[in-house]
Amino acid sequence: MTSWSTIVRVARYHLIQRPIYLSLPWALTIFSLVINLVIASQTPTSNTGGLLTMYSWMFVGGLLSTTRSFPFGLTLGISRRSYYLGTTALAVILAAGNGAVLTALHALEGTTDGWGVGLHFFRVPYILDGPWYLTWLTSFVGIGLLFVYGMWFGIVYRRWNLTGLVAFLAGQMTLALAVILAVTWTDAWAATGRFFTDLSATGLTGILAVLTAALFAGGFTTIRRATV
Repeated sequence: MTSWSTIVRVARYHLIQRPIYLSLPWALTIFSLVINLVIASQTPTSNTGGLLTMYSWMFVGGLLSTTRSFPFGLTLGISRRSYYLGTTALAVILAAGNGAVLTALHALEGTTDGWGVGLHFFRVPYILDGPWYLTWLTSFVGIGLLFVYGMWFGIVYRRWNLTGLVAFLAGQMTLALAVILAVTWTDAWAATGRFFTDLSATGLTGILAVLTAALFAGGFTTIRRATV
C-alpha cells in the first residue's frame, strides 16, 4: 500500500529538476506569445495555435519523468507503483497550477482586446472560450492528459527500448487509420462532423478526461513490468 507521504516525496523528487517542469514550459510559451504578437501587429491575424507550445512541452515533461528519472528513483528504494502514483501526482499539481495561470491570462487577454492587437492566443475558439471555471477545467484536463501520455511513452521505452517504442507508436497510427477507414466505408463523415460540432466544451472536456483515465491505466499496467 503506497502512503501519501511516499507519493509526495516522489513528486518532490521530480522537482529537483525544476526547469523541466516549471521554467521551460512558460519560457517557451511566452516566447511563442511574443512571436505571435509581432505577427499580429503586422498582419490581421487573430486565432493562433501558439498555445500548443505549453501542451506539447507537458508531453515532453511526462516523457522525461519516466525515462531520465525512473532508474535512479528505483535505486532509492521506491517501488514502481509508488513512482507511478507520485509522478501522476506531479502531473495533477502541474495541471492545476498551469491551468490557473492560463485561466488568468485568458481573462487578461479578453480585457485587453487580445493584447491590443486582437490576438486570440489564450482564448482558443470552441475549446478555451467559455467562463473561467470551464477554461481552467479544460486546461487542467488537457495538460494532465498530455503529461500522462508522455509518461506512458517513456515507460514503453524503458520496458521494450526503441523497438518497442516504434511498435507502440505504429500501433496507435494503425488504430487511427482503422477508425478513419471505418468512418469512410460507412459514409459517416457527416455524422461525425455534426457530433463534434454539436459537442459542447464541457462534453469535449469529459471525453478528454475519460481518455486521460485510459492512458493512466495503460501506463500503470506497463510500468509494473518496466526494467531499468
